[in-house]
Amino acid sequence: MKGKFRMVGFDLDGTLLTTDKRLTVYTKEILTRAIQEEITVLPVTGRPLAGVPREIADFEGIRYMITSNGARVVEDGVSVKENLLSLEKARKILDIFEDYDTLRDVYYDGQGYMPRAFLSRIREYVTSPAMVEYMVSTRIPIEDIRAKLDEEKRNLDKMQALFLNREERDEAWQRIEALGDLEVTGALSLNIEVNAGGVHKGAALLWLAERLGIAREEIMVFGDGLNDIGMIRKAGCGVAMSNAVPSVLEAADLVTLSNDEDGVAKAVEKYVLSGM
Repeated sequence: MKGKFRMVGFDLDGTLLTTDKRLTVYTKEILTRAIQEEITVLPVTGRPLAGVPREIADFEGIRYMITSNGARVVEDGVSVKENLLSLEKARKILDIFEDYDTLRDVYYDGQGYMPRAFLSRIREYVTSPAMVEYMVSTRIPIEDIRAKLDEEKRNLDKMQALFLNREERDEAWQRIEALGDLEVTGALSLNIEVNAGGVHKGAALLWLAERLGIAREEIMVFGDGLNDIGMIRKAGCGVAMSNAVPSVLEAADLVTLSNDEDGVAKAVEKYVLSGM
């Protein structure tokens, strides 16, 4: 298996980054070695472009990023492909989200927007201090999501809602899926993320690989959450973190150490690098 991979894609939260959202020195060293071996290394994340940490976005040799669960493929900071959620579907999704006690945000052009009132309550819905800090620091405050949709009058990257309990989350999930032609997933335990139909990390990754002349068998990916299943199944080798949700563990070809144990870097060093 060693040495056959030409592309390595990784989720960020719960995968490449530690629980407190750090990129370790060892992981940086391994990514640098992979890039030096002319391996295409890239984040494949549910985060919008503006939410990718500068440490990763500015990492020397990382030219490509897949963001918003595949809604945008970015090259050298510029979107080269976008698959957007229609405004019509967005309004229907918002109707459903508003039937529950949820915090909601929308994403345009790689930027997340959340009502100020929701940002002030975010600790009720997100237990991780590091995740709270990430969300508060990367969302642009607005007054109202419906007003934002009316103002923009155009298609968007994706939508998200955070729920207080699983029963309501699961019910809303089913209602949204029933709308048809939508990709419904989640990266947190009680959230829903909605993209246009057929838009997921795996589809975007294969599009980019084809553009770069890289075969599916030459791709290794890493993930931990529901929104990673698409790429775990599509790549030549899908690797689950040991902290991954059960469905990702079941779909994976390999399981590596957790995100707090440099699991991505350890697997890349073992299976990808030539031993320089």
